[in-house]
Amino acid sequence: MANLTLNNKTLEKYFGLLKGLDNLSKKKLIIKLTESLDIKEEKVDLRTLFGAWEDDKDSDEIIKEIRESRIEKTENTGFE
Repeated sequence: MANLTLNNKTLEKYFGLLKGLDNLSKKKLIIKLTESLDIKEEKVDLRTLFGAWEDDKDSDEIIKEIRESRIEKTENTGFE
């Protein structure tokens, strides 16, 4: 997920909206914001990133599909 950085003026606008909340809502918001600060890194097991190709097709069928999906380019585009 991408991070969003706000300048002071924008933060003040948000605070202006949030300061009118009741205390219970403010506490819930504080808890959620605090929890979002805890960065939880997912550990990736490298063994899950590789392995044998699993398919019911034999190699000749796969090669045929690849060749049939190719698009011949008839127009020659240059860099001029």
